[in-house]
Amino acid sequence: MADPNLPPEWAELLEEFHARQQAGRAMGGEEKLAARKESGRRNAREIIELLVDSDSFMELGTLVGGVTYHGEQTLPCDGIIGGLATIDTRPVVVACEDFTVKGGSIGHGANAKRVRFARLAAQEKIPYVLLLDGAGARATNALERHPYAPNDMIEIARLNAIAPTVAGIVGSSAGHGAISGLLMDFVVMTRNATLFAAGPALVAAATGEVVSKEELGSAEMHTRVSGVAHNMASDEADLCAQIRRYLGYFPGNTTRQAPLVDEGDCGPRVLSDILTLLPRNSQTPYDIRKLIQRLGDENSFFEFQPDYGRSMVTGFARLGGRAVAVVANQPAVMAGTITAEAADKAAHLIRLADRFGLPALFLADNPGIMSGTQAERAGTLRAAAGMYRAQSEFRHPKLHVTLRKAYGFGSSLMGMNPFDNQTLSLALPGVMLGGLPTRGGDKAAGLDAETAAKMQAIESTASWSTADNMAFDEIVDPRQLRNALLNGLRAANQR
Repeated sequence: MADPNLPPEWAELLEEFHARQQAGRAMGGEEKLAARKESGRRNAREIIELLVDSDSFMELGTLVGGVTYHGEQTLPCDGIIGGLATIDTRPVVVACEDFTVKGGSIGHGANAKRVRFARLAAQEKIPYVLLLDGAGARATNALERHPYAPNDMIEIARLNAIAPTVAGIVGSSAGHGAISGLLMDFVVMTRNATLFAAGPALVAAATGEVVSKEELGSAEMHTRVSGVAHNMASDEADLCAQIRRYLGYFPGNTTRQAPLVDEGDCGPRVLSDILTLLPRNSQTPYDIRKLIQRLGDENSFFEFQPDYGRSMVTGFARLGGRAVAVVANQPAVMAGTITAEAADKAAHLIRLADRFGLPALFLADNPGIMSGTQAERAGTLRAAAGMYRAQSEFRHPKLHVTLRKAYGFGSSLMGMNPFDNQTLSLALPGVMLGGLPTRGGDKAAGLDAETAAKMQAIESTASWSTADNMAFDEIVDPRQLRNALLNGLRAANQR
């Protein structure tokens, strides 16, 4: 039905505009969209709708790809859909590659959109979420004349110093798209997604190696072995939920403070059951994640990179409603020994927290860093030094707790060194400290039985001697640990 208030001189122009707008939103057409739906996967627009607040998405660049100059095929949005939106009412820039249009490949128009999206996020100091499902640079780009131009990798690298960045891999991502995603702070892949520098066909042509997409770069491999991706999601809905949750711990940019979630179970409480979670024997394994969940506000712990470097647990939680980064040894895996992978992932999280002003909580319970030929070849010392630099340079409230033991360089990595800018440094009664565990270390040092016994006695009473010389600010009853940490954060509230 015609609008009676529409002036006739506007009618024809607006009719063409809406027709072009509709074409720009058509994606790869009904057949390709139906095939995608049949495969059980959402299309690019549906994923964006799932990620952002309802009715908050304002598309930018809808008409890109809609003009033909030499009779070539028009390409809706040139294979990438993006714009402004909100997540939990806070503004973000979001973009998603559209695999139904030329396999989500990056043409010249798509490149311009990607640069604009990243620049817009930097200019307005708001987070950027890039969802990847594409083949990288379009092969036919070489057939077209185009000027040298900036690309979004430059912009994302600059944006990282300003606002949170997230990459979600929702399909197969290769080449330029994959690399731009890996410049982001948080990379999460759906279980069936794949990620690689070049796909199987290019690998076969370049090296002769014949592999499948899954063998080349599956989500399981990248989250467990390479560490290229941080988290794995079961599907697009889980991926979007993880992204929303991750962003909830961060401020919109580096000039702001993270949001305070002052609701639910966020006040002081005695941890009456902590002694059943934390074995007295320092050699008995336990799952540190259960302890973190009890220390933090209820249901506030989000684990970061759970399947990589598993002898270290990293993530985010809330204490008294305030977001904190958590770095904890995991005694359930190799007794909490710090490997190269564990140190690398911890260093990444510490630097991320430092950039956005989050306090850091270190929970130490380790026998030191990994030793042996494999550890040396893996560059464990280099990774450990990198972690030490990250925590030593950390500029925001730093809370340390030695739970049961911390030996050698392993104690330093976890921020135990006295007077190292800790807001609060705590230990539990009975902690064991030293250059190395006396059990085994006595033989390595060639100690006689009497000397070894003396060393073991000193080790077992370390909590009293260290308290005597202020190596820790205080020794606390484990049941009062949460309350002590809340007091420490309160003291640091203005920083």
